[in-house]
Amino acid sequence: MNEYILHTGEKKHLVITCVSDETAQWRIIQEADSVLTVHLFCLEKDADTRCNVLLDIEQAGEHAETYIYGLGILSGKQHISVHTRVRHSVPNGKSNQLLKFAVMGEAKGAFLGELIVAPHAQHTEALQTNRNVLLSPAATMQTQPQLEIYADDVKCSHGASTGQIDESALFYMQQRGIAPDVARQLLLAAFFHDIVSTLGEPAIEDRLQRKIAALTEERPLR
Repeated sequence: MNEYILHTGEKKHLVITCVSDETAQWRIIQEADSVLTVHLFCLEKDADTRCNVLLDIEQAGEHAETYIYGLGILSGKQHISVHTRVRHSVPNGKSNQLLKFAVMGEAKGAFLGELIVAPHAQHTEALQTNRNVLLSPAATMQTQPQLEIYADDVKCSHGASTGQIDESALFYMQQRGIAPDVARQLLLAAFFHDIVSTLGEPAIEDRLQRKIAALTEERPLR
């Protein structure tokens, strides 16, 4: 397991890319006023592999901030499991988790998100969101957001959803002359846009959008 301590006032941007048959484990402790941003990308094409990711983050100093953004396109017989654990051990912390997955082929995805607020961690603000779209009948996604809140003066929420591509939006776009495959690609680009935009670098964002388009090109999405 990779272990890091973010010292007081330190800012760190961590990028984790899932690769074939990998287990990636990270344990990070944040001291006061530190800011951690994590981008997790699962973008292998037609892989018959497993990838397991564990992010274990503890806010041990006040006014720490944690941001986790995850984006995955799963295909073939790929199996990816993502487990995040964010522990607010002191007051006045902030965290935001936003993870989205598109699953096609016979791929299987799993997300377990733990958000833990200690009894004395008052004035914590924490969000956790997982959104998934299934693009083939054999694709599966398991999502399990968990909140353990032991303080009473906090703002915490979580949400998860798994569904199919919006048929009404797809029909609307086709009625205006957009080919079905292109329409699906545009809808997926819109689905992932709020995560891509967190990168803050237009050139990198454009490269990632091109990667998303390439991974969803000429595929049986239904």
